[in-house]
Amino acid sequence: MSQTTVFSLFQYQGIKPKWHALGRMGRPPLRKQSFQGLTFWKPFGTGSGNGFSIRPDFSTFGLLTVFDSEQNAEKFLTTKTMKEYEAPSVKHSHVLMHSIKAHGQWSKQEPFTSSVTYNDDKPIAVITRATIKPKLAYKFWRHVPSVSKSMDGHKGLIYSKGIGEWPILMQATFSLWETGDAMMAYAYKNKKHAEMVKKTRELGWYSEELFSRFHPFEIRGNLINSCL
Repeated sequence: MSQTTVFSLFQYQGIKPKWHALGRMGRPPLRKQSFQGLTFWKPFGTGSGNGFSIRPDFSTFGLLTVFDSEQNAEKFLTTKTMKEYEAPSVKHSHVLMHSIKAHGQWSKQEPFTSSVTYNDDKPIAVITRATIKPKLAYKFWRHVPSVSKSMDGHKGLIYSKGIGEWPILMQATFSLWETGDAMMAYAYKNKKHAEMVKKTRELGWYSEELFSRFHPFEIRGNLINSCL
């Protein structure tokens, strides 16, 4: 039994599909049902441009689900509920992952349980999530554009997207890297990112934060290119 996290993204075209997608975020169908092995879930919207923007991207929405086993994650991806997300989309992807390590909390929970050991030769996915203190939101967002721009074309980066449960204050990032070494090079050697980390420690922007790493073992769909 290995805990399995599924990061799902859906891209829509046209006013009606986008409107329905926005409705699903506000009133997720998961609330009405019980799914075997589901231990944590969050719907989210995304940012425009390269994803790390205060302006929303109303064409792309997502869903994060955590299951107690690969088998239950697989079952969920075949359900009618998941088809509600997939059917109207023009593109979608599911990234199935095992947790390596996580620290911090998300909605006062610790949703990710380590189920595999770190291997720096394998692809790695990272989710960072934070609740920004309202009084510091302006300072935080003033620094985001330069940091997000520093990710463009960074060696080893496969995909990245800014995601959020709530505009401005509840934000997260998802990034997928060819190897752990590539991710670490960006995290610790990129000047803009290092400055952001330093300011985070100095200013205490967040009332809650979480940092988590995963090894993806399967990528389905046509929105995110498979690196496996």
